[in-house]
Amino acid sequence: MLSAKHAILSALRGFGSRWRHTATLCRVSLFKSASIVSLLTLLSRITGLVRELLVASTFGASAMTDAFNVAFRIPNLFRRFFGEGAFSQAFVPVLAASKAQQGDAATRVLIDRVATVLAWALLLLSVMGVLGAAALVWVMASGLKQEPRGFEVAVVMTRWMFPYIAFMSLVALGAGVLNTWKRFAVPAATPVLLNLCMIVAAWLGAPWFKTLGLEPIYALAGGVLLGGVMQLGVQWLALKRLNLQPRVSWRWSALRTAWRDAGTQNILRLMGPALLGVSVAHISMLINTQIASHLRPGSVSWITYADRLMEFPTALLGVAMGVVLMPQLASARASGDAAKYSAMLDWGLRLVAVLAMPCAVALLVFPTPLVAVLYHYGAMTAFDVQQVTYALMGWGVGLIGIVAIKVLAPGYYASQDTKTPVRVAIGVLVLTQLLNLALVPVLAHAALTLSIGIGAMVNALWLLVGLIRRGSYRPEPGWGRFLAQVLAGCALLAVFLMWANGHFGWTALRAESFKRIGLLALVLMASAAIYFAAISLAGLKLRQLVRR
Repeated sequence: MLSAKHAILSALRGFGSRWRHTATLCRVSLFKSASIVSLLTLLSRITGLVRELLVASTFGASAMTDAFNVAFRIPNLFRRFFGEGAFSQAFVPVLAASKAQQGDAATRVLIDRVATVLAWALLLLSVMGVLGAAALVWVMASGLKQEPRGFEVAVVMTRWMFPYIAFMSLVALGAGVLNTWKRFAVPAATPVLLNLCMIVAAWLGAPWFKTLGLEPIYALAGGVLLGGVMQLGVQWLALKRLNLQPRVSWRWSALRTAWRDAGTQNILRLMGPALLGVSVAHISMLINTQIASHLRPGSVSWITYADRLMEFPTALLGVAMGVVLMPQLASARASGDAAKYSAMLDWGLRLVAVLAMPCAVALLVFPTPLVAVLYHYGAMTAFDVQQVTYALMGWGVGLIGIVAIKVLAPGYYASQDTKTPVRVAIGVLVLTQLLNLALVPVLAHAALTLSIGIGAMVNALWLLVGLIRRGSYRPEPGWGRFLAQVLAGCALLAVFLMWANGHFGWTALRAESFKRIGLLALVLMASAAIYFAAISLAGLKLRQLVRR
């Protein structure tokens, strides 16, 4: 009996050891996946900044750039409906649950049927969008009629770029499949192709179009369309290697079968509230674009340039965390592992705090050097730099909220709850427009980003409280001390960045571009060293947080 008891205890200890080892590997794997997505997203954002730099130096901030930015936002708006917005929020949890509960074969059937329904919908949407381009531009930015040529150019580019929606929506479907199978690299890397196509379009295409007697900015629209084709092609090859490429059927009977499929109906059911939620977010963007189009010419472009710079930390932190956490949270929820579900949310929020807070500090106290080094070339004036800086500071106010939402919202979507985020979004929309009403007469275009920033903070807090109240998220001990450590590091970082902001003439150094770039690189490296040294001295063990 004694030997049997010892054998049982030994087996239990061995099992416990193996379980702890497996759990550690899972957490490290989660961080590794997020790191891969972040690094590839970093590459995407670097090429995106090169793209914006070329566009800014070539075209400046004018009625033509406003026309392009409006035209580009229209397909992006619909892409959020049928692509990585409402569709992904509904598709990924259902796909992950199907894979966990029904196996790979049934999941492949689901992929084919969903792809068939999506392809038919995208074909119809693309035809309607090309035919109704003028109405869409007027709804998005009727203020462009202040410059009739700008409105006409926006309509032409909208027609060129509308098929981009179809390509990117199918890319979103492929990305959902690859992420569910834990192949994160290709979906994170493909946006680089869009940036490269637009860089070539701005660098070589615009001069060529000019020699042909065409509006040079039309080249950017061609670059966008080519980028969509290339992204879909690369992702299709990745799916084919896994034998997961969707098989779209154009037969009417196949569409009827796909439409009636239980999994497809579940996705459509979840997409209803998700579409409303995305619609609410984009109604806010549409209203803001309308307001900006009636302000001083260049206002839409100033906001867009600031938005591109703000996307750098948002994508590196929030998007990467959201992409990796969504299928993991959905899997944990499907298997009923509430402890793992809560622990992953806690881990994600701590990483948001330790990485997003210093980025927010930089956008608030160090915006002019960032804008000047990235955009102050060619047709971009010092006045434009100042206006973009004001818009960027508004984003800085809400950066923590914007990033946190990328972690908190999947906590609802993974539970197939798309209604709660919609209710929150409607409340935030009302708040944002009330803020616009009060602030735009005083702050002009900068009020539009500030109102969204404040709304994002309210949105994140609302989602967080909801998860805690329903018991889905139980904060682990030590948050008070953790936040104090991060705030101490941010305070020291702010002092250094304020000194660097005032000590050098960042716009005056325009003629010495390499010197200015070198100074910014040194300041940013010193900032990282100061911040991480400060939180380390305060007792925060970053390595333990990563491996937790």
